[in-house]
Amino acid sequence: MELRHLEHFVAVAEEGHFTRAAQRLIISQSGLSASIRTLERELGAALFHRNTRQVSLTEAGRALLAESRRALASVEAAREAVAAVNGLLRGTVRIGAEQCLGAVDVPGLLARFRAAHAGVEVRLDQAGSARLLDDVRAGVLDVAFVPVVAPPPDGVDLIPLNTEGMVVLCPPDHPLAGSGRIELSRLHGTAFVDFQEEWGARQLADAAFAAAGLERRVTMEVNDVHTLLDLVGHGLGVALVPEHVSRKRAAEVLDVLTIEDALPCWAVSVALPAAQRRGVAVDRLLDLLGVP
Repeated sequence: MELRHLEHFVAVAEEGHFTRAAQRLIISQSGLSASIRTLERELGAALFHRNTRQVSLTEAGRALLAESRRALASVEAAREAVAAVNGLLRGTVRIGAEQCLGAVDVPGLLARFRAAHAGVEVRLDQAGSARLLDDVRAGVLDVAFVPVVAPPPDGVDLIPLNTEGMVVLCPPDHPLAGSGRIELSRLHGTAFVDFQEEWGARQLADAAFAAAGLERRVTMEVNDVHTLLDLVGHGLGVALVPEHVSRKRAAEVLDVLTIEDALPCWAVSVALPAAQRRGVAVDRLLDLLGVP
C-alpha cells in the first residue's frame, strides 16, 4: 500500500466525486480511478458505491477513512519534525473553534502563530462543539478549541483551559429586568433565543433545565453571537449565555441576571486526537497558549 493511494482515497471520500477529487489532487481522473482500483484490489474490498453523479463510502471505506487520516497525519508530523530540526517549520495545521469562546482569542492566537511560523499553512473551521469534536476524533482537525458539556467521544483528549459561569440576558423592559438574582424556575415558560443544538452554550442551557425538571421554550435559533444579542435587544426572548458574552458592546443595553441554582459551568478545553501523534505545528500553537 502506497501513501499516495491513501491520499487519493481520502480526497475522493471527502469530495464525494472523482472529478472534483482529481482536480483537487491535480491528476487525471483516469489516473485517480486506477489508483483507487489498485487500493481496492490490495485490500480485497470495494471502498466506494459508485453512480453517475457521486460516490459514497462502503462500510469498508468508512473503516479505512479514519485510519487513512491518522496515517497521513502521522507522516505529516514526521515531516514537520525533520523540518523543525533543520530550523524550518512547515506543513498545515487544521484548527477548529466555536465562536466567542472567551478563554481563547482565536484570531489573536492565529496572528501570533503566523508571525512566528510563516511557513505553516493555517486552516480554520468554525462550527458548533459537537461537530468539531467529531472532526477531531475522525482526524479531520488537528486541534479544536471547544466548550465541553459532556465527556468527549472516544478518541479525543481534552486539556482544560478555563471555566466561567452562565448568566441570563434580557431586554431592559422585560418583567424580570432589575431582579439581579433569580431562581431558574422563574424562567419557566419564557421565550428563549438560543444557538443551534450543536453549540456548547445551547447544550449547557438544555442540560440545566433538564436537570431542574423544567421545560424550556426556544422560539428562535441562531448561529452567531451578535444576532443572538440583537434579537434579545429587540425583546424577542431572553438568552442563557457564558458570562463573558454579557461584556460585549452589543450587550451593554441588556440586563444581566444571575441564577441562584447551581448551573453547569462554561468550560473551554483544547481537543486533540487521542490516538494520533501531535504534530510540531500543533505543539508550537499550544506553546503560545502556555498549554503543555
